[in-house]
Amino acid sequence: MSAVLKPRLAALGGTPAFPRALHVGTPNLGDQARFLSRMAQILERRCLTNAGPLVAEFEERLADFLGVKHCVAMSNATVALEIATQSLGFCDEVITPSMTFVATAHALQWQQITPIFGDIAPGTHHLDPGQIARLATPRTTGILAVNLWGRACDLDGIARIAAARGLPVVYDSSHAFGCSYRGTMIGSFGEAEVFSFHATKFINSFEGGAVATNRDDLAEKLRLMKNFGFAGRDRVDHVGINGKMSEAHAAMGLTNLESIHEFIAHNRDNYHAYRAGLRGVPGIRLVEYDESERCNFQYIVIEVDAGSGLTRDELLSVLEAENVDARRYFYPGCHRMEPYRSYFPNAGMLLPNTESALERVLALPTGTALRLEQAQRIAELVRLAVEAAPAVRLRTRASQRDR
Repeated sequence: MSAVLKPRLAALGGTPAFPRALHVGTPNLGDQARFLSRMAQILERRCLTNAGPLVAEFEERLADFLGVKHCVAMSNATVALEIATQSLGFCDEVITPSMTFVATAHALQWQQITPIFGDIAPGTHHLDPGQIARLATPRTTGILAVNLWGRACDLDGIARIAAARGLPVVYDSSHAFGCSYRGTMIGSFGEAEVFSFHATKFINSFEGGAVATNRDDLAEKLRLMKNFGFAGRDRVDHVGINGKMSEAHAAMGLTNLESIHEFIAHNRDNYHAYRAGLRGVPGIRLVEYDESERCNFQYIVIEVDAGSGLTRDELLSVLEAENVDARRYFYPGCHRMEPYRSYFPNAGMLLPNTESALERVLALPTGTALRLEQAQRIAELVRLAVEAAPAVRLRTRASQRDR
């Protein structure tokens, strides 16, 4: 394959390897006939929202799959994070990682809660429990940790520190639906866990999210808060907002949930193709899954180190020239985005592991829209880019001078 592709390395003047762009996060789609059948039922019932039967069914099937007592569906995961943290009394300051999608921090800041960014543990992309112990003060009211890439963070370590400090924990598990930690499904940890069913996620409902919890009192409060606080037709028992999921979104969620094993199998095949294709490539490290656990295999993430002869951004330029839309998740980090960079201009000095990882991480396309042979070819392009690193760097520098 190298002999075929090498002349086509577009960064060196060839033609792109793929005629159409391959994207990170292209939606997985279940059985379209089943979805359209559900949509017809929705229109026949004329019940479009407000706790319709499909939302109730989606919540029940989610809770059963996750092995939790309650799963409360919401309009999106950002609203779910806001409601979950507010329901637990988060205020003042909350410890969270900077290496996450900015919605994690925004869900706090939107409520005038200050996110205190903790560094990731060395060799991982997850919040270091030791950072929580170091950063916690009397102003700290909670922990918002993240299970990134479908891999669990140090749930035991965080639980120990949270218990010692008396701090409630909410997990942003937007990436981790269908995954487990030491045999227990993600969804059962902390006071609550939040999942995303956005179009780019493993299971999508177009837009959507949910809060999973084993606490009866918390589930009741969440249901009130997502529906303006209504406890009956004319009775409001709590302050709330409109965080409800519609029937159409639940129809999509149910349809995709029915295809979960197909999605996993496809993602697993792509993951193994990438792992085989990238094995032994200097300076390229694939972030691997622990296959003794349940995994969704939805994220193909590599770290690009100096040994490759390329920077991460140079490799990104090569892939983009080949119509591979790779992503620098979650560059440049929440602490370097507004308003946080204005609030904490020197935050990076306290986040060395995060800063380093954010300069190396690259997410590659996968999902059911990507064929196995395409995954193999992308891995080969990475290998070729590393082999041609000196020429790629010269070309990149010349291009920068021309600008």
